[in-house]
Amino acid sequence: MPLPDAYPRRILLAVTGLSPQVVTETLHALATAEGAPFVPTEIHLITTGEGRHRAELALLSDDPGWFHRLREDYGLPEIAFGPENIHFIEDADGKPLDDIRSPADNEKLADLITETVRELTADDNAALHASIAGGRKTMGFYLGYALSLFGRPQDRLSHVLVSEPFESCWDFFYPTPYSKVITTRDNKLVDTRDARISLAEIPFVRLRHELDPQWLDGDAPFSETVSAAQRALQPPKLIIDLERQRIRAGGIDIDLPPRELALYAVFARRLLNGEGPLPAPPKDAPDREWAERFLEQYRAVRGTEADDTDRTEEALGKGMDGDYFSNTKSKLHKQLRKQLGKTGAKPYLIDDGGTRPRKYRLTLPARAVRFGKLAASPEDDGAR
Repeated sequence: MPLPDAYPRRILLAVTGLSPQVVTETLHALATAEGAPFVPTEIHLITTGEGRHRAELALLSDDPGWFHRLREDYGLPEIAFGPENIHFIEDADGKPLDDIRSPADNEKLADLITETVRELTADDNAALHASIAGGRKTMGFYLGYALSLFGRPQDRLSHVLVSEPFESCWDFFYPTPYSKVITTRDNKLVDTRDARISLAEIPFVRLRHELDPQWLDGDAPFSETVSAAQRALQPPKLIIDLERQRIRAGGIDIDLPPRELALYAVFARRLLNGEGPLPAPPKDAPDREWAERFLEQYRAVRGTEADDTDRTEEALGKGMDGDYFSNTKSKLHKQLRKQLGKTGAKPYLIDDGGTRPRKYRLTLPARAVRFGKLAASPEDDGAR
């Protein structure tokens, strides 16, 4: 795996509030690092409406234009960073939010950070360096969490450290390579040439490989993406409620048609009874034993008095053939993948053994499967 500085697209992403200095401080630390400096090819900010205003005036203006000054002072190459790279939180009317004051604002912030990180990590030719040094604490938390969800081996997370008395000083943006005297917050005079900046790299757990592609490629909000990651990390658990014609797999309730549910119940019963895998019925020779095995579960789902029970029994009067089995299994798997995603559904699929002759079974641990009545929420399944 190449080092981050070897990637053709190198991105610095920072969250900021009322102190745009964290951008130039972090850029300086990255670009002047010994060994393998990371010089971004582009910079992105996530901030509030007021934060955007301050960043544009302090960093991108002609005067003081601290971003442009830093590039000139240290001979840095062109870096794509303009107003279009400043992502800000909006209210319901599309107007910039100047601060984060409510749970709804926090939700918008989380979704903005999630979507930005998801988009920036979608490029295999890019390395992302995310800084949590600026903004409210919730901004840094969400950025770190989003990078944990979507980050790849080449991506990094850090916090910038500024020596005293330069930290939180409005006139300080980076250590200058020449003498520049400024006034600190307690009215002392100091020379910016004497400042020291370092980055504290923050290790993070990478969960990207646990997420289904639909969460990597889509636009799901923060809360749904976190829920998907939680489901992926939880041990599989399957509850089958024949009366309500639904299952709960990975914490998600899924309604299943009677045929698909009956077939699923066949394999769940065998697992719980300690019985081995089963071959599918032959394609062109209906199998009476398979039909009776299936119909026993179908009657448990629909009841013996239901009209469609009679029709199903009539259709399988001579036995179940391979096409009936394959079509039902295919529809079942389609439902599971639709609700759980390709990765999330994998433990719950009926496995064919991978070799010929094919023999089918559920590979879940028996302790993870039960029949019973489903409660209102996954937190208390209530099965019995």
